[in-house]
Amino acid sequence: MPVWVVPAFVGSAVISLLAGHQLVKALESLGERWAAPQVLLGLAAALAADGPELTSAVTAQLEGQHSIGVGVLFGSNVFNIAALLGVGAIVAGPVRFHRRAVLLEGTVALGVTAGSVALVEGSLPVGACLAVTAAFLVPYVVVAAVPSQHLPLPRGARDWLAAAVREESEDLEGGYPASPVRGAGREGLTAVSAVLVVVAASVVMERSASVAGEALGAPAVIVGAVVLAAVTSLPNVVAAVYLARAGKGAAMLSEAMNSNTLNVVGGLVVPAAIVGVGAGHLSGGGQLTVWAYAAMTVAALGLGLAGRGMSRTVGAVLVGVYLAFVATLLAT
Repeated sequence: MPVWVVPAFVGSAVISLLAGHQLVKALESLGERWAAPQVLLGLAAALAADGPELTSAVTAQLEGQHSIGVGVLFGSNVFNIAALLGVGAIVAGPVRFHRRAVLLEGTVALGVTAGSVALVEGSLPVGACLAVTAAFLVPYVVVAAVPSQHLPLPRGARDWLAAAVREESEDLEGGYPASPVRGAGREGLTAVSAVLVVVAASVVMERSASVAGEALGAPAVIVGAVVLAAVTSLPNVVAAVYLARAGKGAAMLSEAMNSNTLNVVGGLVVPAAIVGVGAGHLSGGGQLTVWAYAAMTVAALGLGLAGRGMSRTVGAVLVGVYLAFVATLLAT
């Protein structure tokens, strides 16, 4: 294995994570300055935190490393559910969810999950998958951004959505450590610079991981679905544990589901529609990763809805399922 690989991987991972943290802070500061709705701020923060895995996944797919690209996206989503919801509940104790938040976030997450799984399995064309994901994600963004009284819906539906968004916004408000509000120009420059650094560092991280995997004879899906997926998801884990400790159940759920949704939309569906990446034969390990993501999404939402939150026991179950997934992946 080339001597530069390990230092390059470790260094680029640290740089990418630090730059992603700065990007989140800059976007939150800009959102506060512009008085953006809390749910939209949460989406922006999730997208910024997803920068490393999105860049690594798209880079791998553009290089023809389909298994690594799909592995990073779906593997990080499996990791997110176990770490953000499971570890968060174990560390912080029982975390309560608002029922409306689970239904709102869950509807979007399940719709996008179904579309993305159908795409990589070859049962849904790219255009149809893009339409399916847009049909779930776009209304969610509209509901988050537009006051409910302006929505062309029956009064009962408007009231329900207003309550769901209000409950989630209350959890998101003050859910993250406060960022100092500085000049818009300075924060804009910080955000742009951070994006460039995240992209460059993530490209180096993906390339060094691929070279190391080839040198060690590790399957591409292991490199993507386990190594890169876990490393690139660390910022989300830190945020989720913070939210769990603060008792911000809706915000923790939103962080997990939004991160996963944006991963597959930004890293798979949109690139597939624009440049055609995303299609390709999946190994047995790749298919296992895709279906593990779907199964854990359904399980986490079902358990969270039934128990109106996450207990330590449920958190331990999610972590245990993830460890079983990794063990099975290593054995395939």
